[in-house]
Amino acid sequence: MSPLNITRRDAATGPVLHVAGELDYEQATALREQAGRLELSPGQCLVIDLSGLTFCDSSGITALLAARHHAHAAGADIVLSAVPPNTLRILGIVGLDQVFTIRGAGADG
Repeated sequence: MSPLNITRRDAATGPVLHVAGELDYEQATALREQAGRLELSPGQCLVIDLSGLTFCDSSGITALLAARHHAHAAGADIVLSAVPPNTLRILGIVGLDQVFTIRGAGADG
């Protein structure tokens, strides 16, 4: 098991959360809480950089959806960046590749 590590940096367009490790049942709450504490403004874009993600289960997907809900409630956008191929496959299977804006996914990341 690789522990979840979430780091934040600020970009001109809004906050960027870099997620590394396993986003699973035991650790998804950390992402949900950190994203939920972000103060977002209308027009900003929250970027969740998944380039360091090694595993994501349904709890992780739910945490990403909670982050999306938080961003949209504040009038902000959300982008998933550098989504690993296995996670991109899961998002595609459940149709969330049509819900999230995804940049630099799979081999492009």
